[in-house]
Amino acid sequence: MLWLKAFHIVFVVTWFAGLFYLPRLFVYHAGASDEAGRERFKVMERKLFGMMTIGGTLAAVFGASMIVRAPPLLSAGWMHAKLALVALLVVYHVWCYRIVRAFDEDRNRRSDRWYRAFNEVPTILLIAIVLLAVLKPF
Repeated sequence: MLWLKAFHIVFVVTWFAGLFYLPRLFVYHAGASDEAGRERFKVMERKLFGMMTIGGTLAAVFGASMIVRAPPLLSAGWMHAKLALVALLVVYHVWCYRIVRAFDEDRNRRSDRWYRAFNEVPTILLIAIVLLAVLKPF
């Protein structure tokens, strides 16, 4: 079980690295004024999205593996709350994909200021998820 937990944490960190950095790229991309810069951001965003998708998928696989090994985890209220927040992260991840596609197709209509606010969402979710996992309040 400890091996599963260790790899779950490794891939959660990988996923969050992408969830923190990709929206920051959106901030810079939205403010880019030269074609070469915009094209560079498109490549960076696509590659980072791929890497963070691998991290998120493996985090989910190792997390699910822990639940399979210890089914009583699913009866804990804190786990229900944590999984609900993880579901919100998945929605955020998909939203990031849609933004990557919009930038890739030159359809972005949002400002760099909007992306600065968008960039804060995973921070709030991370804090809540870690507090739930560590404190197990329910």
